[in-house]
Amino acid sequence: MRKAGRRPILGHGACTAQPAAFRMFPPMTIWAISDLHLSTSGAKPMEVFGDNWKGHAAKISASWRRVVAPSDTVLVPGDISWALRLEEALPDLELVRSLPGRKILLRGNHDYWWKSLSKVRASLGEGCDAIQNDALETREAVIAGTRGWLLPGDEFFVDGRDDSVLEREVERLRTSLAAAAKLMGSSPCIPLVVMMHFPPSVSGGPTDFTRLISASGASVCIYGHLHGPVWPSDPDFELDGVRYRLASADWLGFEPTRLELYGPGRRTPDAGLPA
Repeated sequence: MRKAGRRPILGHGACTAQPAAFRMFPPMTIWAISDLHLSTSGAKPMEVFGDNWKGHAAKISASWRRVVAPSDTVLVPGDISWALRLEEALPDLELVRSLPGRKILLRGNHDYWWKSLSKVRASLGEGCDAIQNDALETREAVIAGTRGWLLPGDEFFVDGRDDSVLEREVERLRTSLAAAAKLMGSSPCIPLVVMMHFPPSVSGGPTDFTRLISASGASVCIYGHLHGPVWPSDPDFELDGVRYRLASADWLGFEPTRLELYGPGRRTPDAGLPA
């Protein structure tokens, strides 16, 4: 398996000035890892998907504690717990909460327990945040995103079934990026990171998702959902100045991957999003 967890993800662009409010804090790194597929109850053993999944929660926990500092941020774009109800997901969420760093979570297609955003946020506890139709600011970046959906061209996409869900997710991304733009208005040197669960592109080509992401000036977009043993030919690619990186746990060898961001990729401070 490719050991991608140790290779940093680089943002593009450069900014020579950093707001003093950010310089006063200790150095911080942003990490990413998706598709934890936790089941602390043991109801959903993951080794049925391959021997590499044996003890995967312990592998994730050990590597996370080894590389992530308390002042860091970790992005988790979906498929966090196999639980069906929020109360059943609490032990899995507690495991995530107990790990170092600030955790920013996004809903995946298997996060059936994630229904009411207010209840999810209330259950996360200190050190965890959730994104849904909005954006959050860390000391090093603004974070936006949405779950996404299957795309035309995907073998599982069905015309007449998936179109409306896809359109809704595109609008949710637009809403999230608009919220991110407002946060970035007061911090022109802070980069933008987009997180999605579903891949935002098929074979690295443009989609409604990638066009919005490019227009927003994001440096990096991370996504998950995909799993081995058969991987896309190029899950890590660059499109219109934005770097796209697969962050599924098994792709990363169950170790968070580091995002090194060198400045915003925004073209103009008030660039609008395509209609």
